[in-house]
Amino acid sequence: MLCERLVIRLLYYLSSMYDKNFFQVDGDIEWKDLGNGVSRQMLGHNGQIMMVKVKFESGAVGAMHRHPHIQVSYVESGVFELTIGGSVKTLRQGDGYFVPPDVLHGCLCKEAGVLIDAFTPAREDFLE
Repeated sequence: MLCERLVIRLLYYLSSMYDKNFFQVDGDIEWKDLGNGVSRQMLGHNGQIMMVKVKFESGAVGAMHRHPHIQVSYVESGVFELTIGGSVKTLRQGDGYFVPPDVLHGCLCKEAGVLIDAFTPAREDFLE
């Protein structure tokens, strides 16, 4: 199983090295409805890095979760109450945050807005 996952990851990485989709134009990229007032738009990615936009309606919740990826995020718009590793902070447009691997985190959207998330390595689960 582990060997199979490594081969799949290697093939994904090699194929992404030759992807010529250098530009992502907002109007050309579909939003995926994740339910409960949250939707996601995939931006640039390969096996090593991924950027996504996540849109939240007011009151929507990014459920508490953890993942092995490093995450750094930017608040493009809105107001969010973030919880990261037990610390809670309200962030607004222009603010950002960092989530180390395997640290429990989530958010509550206080005012409708958009987060720009970057992950390394890429979130393969987002591509399935």
